[in-house]
Amino acid sequence: MATSKAQQKAVQRYISANYDRIASVTVPKGRKAEIQAHAKAHGESMNGFINRAIEETMSRDNAKDESEAGR
Repeated sequence: MATSKAQQKAVQRYISANYDRIASVTVPKGRKAEIQAHAKAHGESMNGFINRAIEETMSRDNAKDESEAGR
């Protein structure tokens, strides 16, 4: 079922109000297809995969920082 223009507009308003947009990610030629395949193999969208990668990296970095501070 196709979405109406009103639905599309409502979704865009919701996204604008609830999410921040980060600048495009630039990767070497061919890497995009590799990332898409990896995300698909794990049942994720590229956006979902990138957000998970960011979250996991930040969590790991913060844990590392905390362990170094405890020395």
